[in-house]
Amino acid sequence: MKLWAGRLQGQVDEKLNQLNASIGFDSRMYKQDITGSMAHARMLGKQGIIPKEDSEKIVAELGRMLEEIEAGTLEIDMSSEDIHTFVEGELTRRIGDAGKRLHTARSRNDQVALDIRLYLSDEIDRTVELAKELVRALCEVAGQHLESVMPGYTHLQRAQPVTMAHYLMAYAQMLLRDIDRLGDCKKRTRVSPLGSGALAGTTYPLDRAFVAEQLGLNGITANSMDGVSDRDFVLELLSDLSILMVHLSRFSEEVCLWCSWEFKYVTLSDSFSTGSSIMPQKKNPDITELVRGKAGRVFGDLTTLLTAMKALPLAYNKDMQEDKEAVFDALDTAQLCLEVLAPMLRTATFHPENMKKAALTGFINATDCADYLTKRGTPFRDAYSITGRLVNRCIELGTTLDALPLEEYQKLSPTFEEDVYAAIDLLTCVSQRNIPGGPAPEAVKKQIAEALAKL
Repeated sequence: MKLWAGRLQGQVDEKLNQLNASIGFDSRMYKQDITGSMAHARMLGKQGIIPKEDSEKIVAELGRMLEEIEAGTLEIDMSSEDIHTFVEGELTRRIGDAGKRLHTARSRNDQVALDIRLYLSDEIDRTVELAKELVRALCEVAGQHLESVMPGYTHLQRAQPVTMAHYLMAYAQMLLRDIDRLGDCKKRTRVSPLGSGALAGTTYPLDRAFVAEQLGLNGITANSMDGVSDRDFVLELLSDLSILMVHLSRFSEEVCLWCSWEFKYVTLSDSFSTGSSIMPQKKNPDITELVRGKAGRVFGDLTTLLTAMKALPLAYNKDMQEDKEAVFDALDTAQLCLEVLAPMLRTATFHPENMKKAALTGFINATDCADYLTKRGTPFRDAYSITGRLVNRCIELGTTLDALPLEEYQKLSPTFEEDVYAAIDLLTCVSQRNIPGGPAPEAVKKQIAEALAKL
């Protein structure tokens, strides 16, 4: 039976039933629906809105139903309109008229708003834990490559020497900000809308704060119309997940490049690679290609809800049912991507020799060569010009700055001495950048320690 049967007497068209039904996706909120209903029933009994005996009977039976669903002995009826209909119908079947009193002073509008807030709070926690595990993996691998010199890039051109540790910790910092954003979103999500009714509250003497306390929420919504029609906390979560997926996608692109024969900085474990159906030599980084592709899917979920919400007048509109499939899909996608990247990273094999080889051939110590002159009194612009001419000379001779004879240096500036070679050594270039946030091994050790402390 439909919860709204009474005003409408005719048979509902089956296609409308299919369009209207949400049990296929909102059934995952069974725990939150039952938990919220238990808190509501306790409040109804405490306030004398329904008999205390009925309140206790409802709470006890709902508790049993939750245990049975989680044990697999009670199956959710997927022919129900939604999870709220199933829970209330099953409760009434078990305890009779007392079960019909559960919905007193409550609308499905404020009920579903509470359910989604409770559910997303739990899922934010899970997403944060998965993001923390990826940060831990980045820190672990970074700790193994503090002196693995590699090129840093701008415009995808070799630019200056860094280390793999420094590179990985850049992504750790991005994820730490993602974790902060999710935590902020959770604060705004954990507010109780229950008591808002359909849109205008109720004439019953509710204790809304009691319900919020029972559920461990931060407080109650301040306006009943906003309480049932607000979904900006869902949009905020989708935005946060989209930014998270940007970071995972960028990292995935790096791994795709690093796995190529052109780079060969990394080899993924066979457990996280696939082959080709026709080319027997292939070992493809499909895992990171999929993460990169799934970022667009999460962006699409955000766009879906932005579009659904952009022109809705107050208060509740059925369009808002679209929030659940979008945010559930985004959560599932982001969580799966986080789950696979941490073990992929931990089982990957890094090739420092290939990183150093690339670093040696890209003139990425040219800035350090210019700094050598500047520290000995040459104006920076002159030092810059001299070093540029040295690079041209290396290209003419088919050599590198490290191998260029000292007489070639001194043709352009008598300031150069034998110690220039120590100054432009790649590990020296990295180690001397020992400032907070820099790539020096000691600086990166501090970054790792600070990142782990934040977790």
